[in-house]
Amino acid sequence: MRVKKIRKIEYLFAIIIWIGIWQVFSIRVDRMIFLPSPFEVGKAFLRIGKTGEFYASAGNSLLHVFSGFFLAVIVGSLLAVLSFSHRFFQAFLQVPIKLIQATPVASFTILALVWISSKHLSILVSFLMVFPTITINVKQGLLEADQKLLEMAQVYHMSYIRKIRYIYLPAVMPYFLSACSIGVGMSWKSGIAAEVIGITKHSIGNQLYQAKLYLMTPELFAWTFVIVFISLLVEYGVVQLIGLWKKQLEGTTEEEKGRK
Repeated sequence: MRVKKIRKIEYLFAIIIWIGIWQVFSIRVDRMIFLPSPFEVGKAFLRIGKTGEFYASAGNSLLHVFSGFFLAVIVGSLLAVLSFSHRFFQAFLQVPIKLIQATPVASFTILALVWISSKHLSILVSFLMVFPTITINVKQGLLEADQKLLEMAQVYHMSYIRKIRYIYLPAVMPYFLSACSIGVGMSWKSGIAAEVIGITKHSIGNQLYQAKLYLMTPELFAWTFVIVFISLLVEYGVVQLIGLWKKQLEGTTEEEKGRK
């Protein structure tokens, strides 16, 4: 506990130092349009935080981006299982995965605007950015399952459900946790970028675009910090939830072993 407190104090000092450096550069530049001071950005944050548009924009962006993220988690996991089970499907799936990984977010966004409205743009882009990461990691976790345990399960005629529960899930969880941790930030950044390009109404991306268009640099910084804060907060929440699920699975496994 003491080490954690020391680390928190160190991080706090580091943040204060960086804010001080920012303030010095702002004074040297002496042009708010290029580099506003931390004080000006704080005032801009308080201004936008008092408006209903702030909560509408943040809420819509969260809803759309993380709808795409959770959809990618579900579809990616299912396709990873199919890819693991059938070699042809594995080869078949490699083509779209490689294509998605090689295509820039901007290209996907512009192409998507041809087919769908900007309202649903961030859902699709977030899904496409996270889907390959989830699929590849879950499949790798399945491949890492202990072969000796699988052989033992076959000898004792263990049911397929129990194999999943006691062999495959423990092997997949570290990879799944890593993929979700990476995917949350990736989906959020790509989703906001899609909103900026698509000028999606009532979204954080649109607020960024408007701030840049009218040269409201303090508001631009304020919205950027909102994006960073939400990204860190949601990533922490998702990782904690998956970690709790992992501990629950491990605890249940230990209880059943104890009964036997």
